[in-house]
Amino acid sequence: MRPLLRFWPDLRSRIGVYILVLVLTLLANGIQLVVPMITGYIIDGPIAHRDLSALWLPVLGVLAIGVAEAVGMWARRMIVAPVVSGWEIMWRSRLFDRLQYTSVAIHDSWESGQLLSRAVNDLSQMRRFFAFGLPFLLSTPIVILVGTVMLSILQPVFGLIMIAMAVPTIVSVSIFERRYRETSRRSQDTIGEITTEVEESIQGIRILKSFGRSPWAAERFSLVSQKFKGLEIRKAKLDSWFWSVLLLLPTLAQAAIVGVGTWGVVQGWTTIGTVVAGVTISMVLRMPIEMLGFLLADALMSLTAATRYWEVIDIRHDITDTDGSVDDDPDVGSYRGALEFDSVDFHFADTDRLTLHGLDLRIEPGQTLALVGATGSGKTTLASLVPRLQDVTAGAVRIDGVDIRDMPVNELRHLVSVSFEDPILFSASVAENVEMGAPGSDEDEIWTALEIASAKDFVSRLPEGLGTRVGEQGLSLSGGQRQRLALARAVIGRPRILVLDDPLSAVDVDTEDRVQRALREILPDSTTLIIAHRPSTAALADVVAVLDEGRIAALGTHEQLLESSPLYRELMGASAKAEAHTTDAHSWEGGRR
Repeated sequence: MRPLLRFWPDLRSRIGVYILVLVLTLLANGIQLVVPMITGYIIDGPIAHRDLSALWLPVLGVLAIGVAEAVGMWARRMIVAPVVSGWEIMWRSRLFDRLQYTSVAIHDSWESGQLLSRAVNDLSQMRRFFAFGLPFLLSTPIVILVGTVMLSILQPVFGLIMIAMAVPTIVSVSIFERRYRETSRRSQDTIGEITTEVEESIQGIRILKSFGRSPWAAERFSLVSQKFKGLEIRKAKLDSWFWSVLLLLPTLAQAAIVGVGTWGVVQGWTTIGTVVAGVTISMVLRMPIEMLGFLLADALMSLTAATRYWEVIDIRHDITDTDGSVDDDPDVGSYRGALEFDSVDFHFADTDRLTLHGLDLRIEPGQTLALVGATGSGKTTLASLVPRLQDVTAGAVRIDGVDIRDMPVNELRHLVSVSFEDPILFSASVAENVEMGAPGSDEDEIWTALEIASAKDFVSRLPEGLGTRVGEQGLSLSGGQRQRLALARAVIGRPRILVLDDPLSAVDVDTEDRVQRALREILPDSTTLIIAHRPSTAALADVVAVLDEGRIAALGTHEQLLESSPLYRELMGASAKAEAHTTDAHSWEGGRR
């Protein structure tokens, strides 16, 4: 129960209103117990004495009880809906907020479907539980207890019959609870797997259709759906077994009350009105007893949902300011932009193998450095260390001599802008996507950033220009267009340090050349780290660093490395080799002269 109890601080602020909801639920459920007492009075009183005039008052009492029950149920629903909806919004906002401040490494360790199912399914389950399940779960045992006491007052034997029924009920509940909780957890985890499969198939629909692999995706989805089906069938079997017991026991109790009561009437130690009242009370109690199965299943699913929710909330923030928090609006100091990697080691959390090892590199203020390396050499990892998407395992990354771990996270991210090879755009307008890099930018600044990224022409041709919505992940645009919008987002804030992870891989060489030159002209003071795969990109950099097996293997200008580094020539491909041979030939001819 601890995961549910952890919501107490949130409930406490509206506990007065929630207690009123509990009282109304108890009233609406329990007031029907008075009707059998009135029925017994009518049989032993007005009917037995043939006094019709005495019927009016008890009949009006039954009518008043019906009205009170309806009003209580209406009021409960009207009061509880805004309260629990507010809690749901608060819990979902807390979960979303937690995910925003969780490091990329932790995000990578979770399936997106598991996070989505927690944010949607589990919190919807929690809302239903606090709106319906918990009030009824708390009121139902009270109603059953009060009904049993009323039976005991009517006739002690009837109360003993109900108490005897309670023993097998408690045993059944204990068995059901243990088995259902385990199955419920596995079922809710499988919902996360299904969500992941659906999300991946939607995002990868172009690949699936291009390779004709839709049947393969359907088979994968079918397998996880069959797994979910099996778990749901197991839950249904447990439910059916438990419900059967809960249906059988009240029926046996009713039969016993009818049999014992009839014998008592014959023997003269009870009255017909008392027997009718007892049987009617047992019938009223039948609904709460049957509801216990549903309420217990709902409580167990809610317990699982709460456990899954707190698993995310309890994720430790590992990339924070020095005091362990994250300041959303820190003061941004003045920096020249010297970027230094000092004996940097890095490995991912799931392995001890170092991706970067003893790496030393310095980029001077305003300098452009192209980073070149084979696939898997650690280029993207190195780039991710600058804005602290990851933290170094050993060593330090410094800006103007200051360890970036000693800087407020959001101050660092004001200084550093990043554009990745795989551009992510949001379901918003072009202007909103670009402005994300510098909130509050005006239209002129947005157009300037688009011009730097060589995106102004195609944006101006869009149906609504800057107001055109690009669709989910920008898939309505070409790869090159998405990359240029992402680059515009990176440069609009005129960052002190610009990290470009091969951001123009999907554009032609001429466009890349225009963008690079615009960056040099408009952002001359920005220190730029660019991951390069093309000779044309590397040639525009002030200096080129070759990364091999997590270390800097060579450093120099493009021309110097073509002459001195076989690895660099290999990485740059055939055009670089031809350029190197031309350079060697010119040098040989110059030597002959």
